[in-house]
Amino acid sequence: MPFPTSTLTGPRLTAAALAACAAGTAAAEPERYEIDPAHFSIGFSIEHVGYADVLGMFLEGEGSFVYDEATRELSEGRVEIAADSVFTNHEERDGHVRGDDFLTAEDHPEIVFVAREYTPRGADGGELEGDLTLHGETHPVTLDVTINKSAEYPFGHGQHTLGVSASTRIERSRWGMDYGVANGMVGDTVELDFEFEAIRQ
Repeated sequence: MPFPTSTLTGPRLTAAALAACAAGTAAAEPERYEIDPAHFSIGFSIEHVGYADVLGMFLEGEGSFVYDEATRELSEGRVEIAADSVFTNHEERDGHVRGDDFLTAEDHPEIVFVAREYTPRGADGGELEGDLTLHGETHPVTLDVTINKSAEYPFGHGQHTLGVSASTRIERSRWGMDYGVANGMVGDTVELDFEFEAIRQ
């Protein structure tokens, strides 16, 4: 409904007009966001015999979520990652990680994260709780999330886009992957990092 003409004339908006503007802003609707596969980086690191961390990536992933930027409420979210897309810059090691000692990618081809609850912390981030299905088992995880930017994209598609960084750490043995843990050959703790741009639909 348009404001009455009298409230918009003169040097100031009336208190009623200001209240109406504020109410309109608060009424923003949740929107669906699709993660741009061209700007989706899924990284991990894990200790190797105490000498150094092995750095790796998963090269194929997709996801979407429903988020209200005004209220900072997340009502839905899901990410799927192809287990056999693991890459550590060493072909033999990649084959080992895909196999039965680790991901068993042939039997469990998808790594899936389903969001349950997002709790804002500070001005630009929060904690995201959800369930991670890995190696055929599902357990809860919590990610630290930072929203880096929210704006219209300056080139290309030109759509409203969120830039997000998220990270967590898991103990892989909890998901039944305990190869090399007992003898200290491969660390149990895996650091997971996600960087992505999500386009509002």
